[in-house]
Amino acid sequence: MPNVKLKNQLHLHFLVFIAGFTGILGELISIKAVPLVWIRMIIASLILFVFIKFSKTNIRIHPKKILKLAFAGIIIALHWITFFGSIDASNVSIALTMFSTGAFFASFIEPIVYKRKIIWYEILFGLLVVIGVLIITQSELKYLYGIVLGIFSAFFASIFAVLNGKFLEQHSPTAISFYEFISGVLFITIFMLLGNFNFEKEVFILTTADLLYLFILGSVCTAYAFIAAVKVMRHISPYTVVLTYNLEPVYGIILALLLFPEKEKMSGSFYYGATIIILTVLINGILKNARKLKRRQSTLNED
Repeated sequence: MPNVKLKNQLHLHFLVFIAGFTGILGELISIKAVPLVWIRMIIASLILFVFIKFSKTNIRIHPKKILKLAFAGIIIALHWITFFGSIDASNVSIALTMFSTGAFFASFIEPIVYKRKIIWYEILFGLLVVIGVLIITQSELKYLYGIVLGIFSAFFASIFAVLNGKFLEQHSPTAISFYEFISGVLFITIFMLLGNFNFEKEVFILTTADLLYLFILGSVCTAYAFIAAVKVMRHISPYTVVLTYNLEPVYGIILALLLFPEKEKMSGSFYYGATIIILTVLINGILKNARKLKRRQSTLNED
């Protein structure tokens, strides 16, 4: 049993490493954010469809509920577009650090969706995150557009996470992701058609390296990562999974520094701000878990 748990914990860290690696791929792929996300979601949808067929997973959902999943699919598409747009406008370190601010947005979105009171320390942590962002902004003003896009990316990611939390109460993760990916593809297709997008230039003329990186992004970093994460959560608590995924910016920034030292080397103030944000997110996760355990223990004592 300990070996099984250790194996899954190592697998979880590998998945977080993959998540951090998406930023590296965003830097390596030469096409813009919109076609990049479009191709990513197409590849992920196709692979997930094959997985559904082979695993014989039931994905039947009422049409009205599919519309809600479609909305979430649009949100995740916007999250990925703004995330890769942030990389294009700045670099991987900026994009990943701003992505960490999602915990700040979630602390205000969750109470609205789940109709609960805002916890006092969530406000405190929110202020710390804002301070971290301000420190980074002042020291890296040349990357302001990338910072703004990164913050929007975190905002969309937090909405998506909260919505998916509600959907998981009624539907399987496989069905949810499949409909979200498909709706994301349709949304971006319509967006590109209405925007007179040059498909030939941006999509059909790709380098061999772009094709390879896009396939890795859509298959390993999206479809595989999703399927594997579901499997890992059968052996590891959701808290451990969520807390470990908060290390994604750390892995990503270290990788970026190793692979792109000239572009990714930032000022000391950036790392001070990034440390404040990442530590705040980790401490927030620890306190939330402690709060859940206390509430559960209180419920057991009452029974």
